[in-house]
Amino acid sequence: MNIQHVYAVYFSPTGNTKRLVCQAASEAARLFQVSCRAISLDLPEDREAVRTFSAGDLVIVGGPTYAGKLPNKILPTYREKLIGKGALAMAVVTYGNRSFDNALAELCAVLDDNDFRVVAAGAFVGTHAFSNVLAPHRPDEKDLALMIRLTDLAVSKIRQTDGMVPHLVVDGDAKAPYYVPRGVDGQPAKFLKAKPKTDLEKCVSCGLCARQCPMGSIDRDQPSVVTGICIKCQRCVRNCPKEAKYFDDPAFLSHVKMLETTYSGRADNKIFI
Repeated sequence: MNIQHVYAVYFSPTGNTKRLVCQAASEAARLFQVSCRAISLDLPEDREAVRTFSAGDLVIVGGPTYAGKLPNKILPTYREKLIGKGALAMAVVTYGNRSFDNALAELCAVLDDNDFRVVAAGAFVGTHAFSNVLAPHRPDEKDLALMIRLTDLAVSKIRQTDGMVPHLVVDGDAKAPYYVPRGVDGQPAKFLKAKPKTDLEKCVSCGLCARQCPMGSIDRDQPSVVTGICIKCQRCVRNCPKEAKYFDDPAFLSHVKMLETTYSGRADNKIFI
């Protein structure tokens, strides 16, 4: 099949998904000797346009695992704003050392429904958004090497099958419910309403958190004020140059402690081809 364009499409608040997806897109573009374009879905304005592809495109689509599936507030963008028109796709999800559960199955199902032909897929470990204790410094060199390997296998498959790829089966159930976070006591940890706090002694009101908030929920004039929905992506916490953002919700902190206690080992990636 004659691939004419390669695209990297991602929602990646903390950068792990972006790094992996762009790595794959760069490798695919090199092998097909075509250009590569990155499309971010991180900000509200990034998610306004409908992106329509075609049969000559290879689109590497990625997203993070939130409670075992794709982020529910971003899922409509994947469903409504990415139109395949026969384009080939690679599906990639990241997860923070616990499990990717049903996120990859959900992403593949969305792509299938939107007229993409999924040729390969993978779930990769990245440092958990909630804690540097979970999968520190990942994706690392081994993870990125496996991403290259998956891309090479996908390109070979495309060439061997001339793009007429069979339906790809991955682990998980696209229709399964979300994972229920639990605290150290084993009980459900309810922190949906938790929002980031601001250390006013550290904050210099640079506005970076407001400009980068995926939900547009931080007041640009008063960055300590959260005016809308918080999806706990931790982008404001991780990117604050003064380390002024933090979460202190007891249920949230209990869940983080449970994760750190239970899932501190090195989790594995999984690829499907």
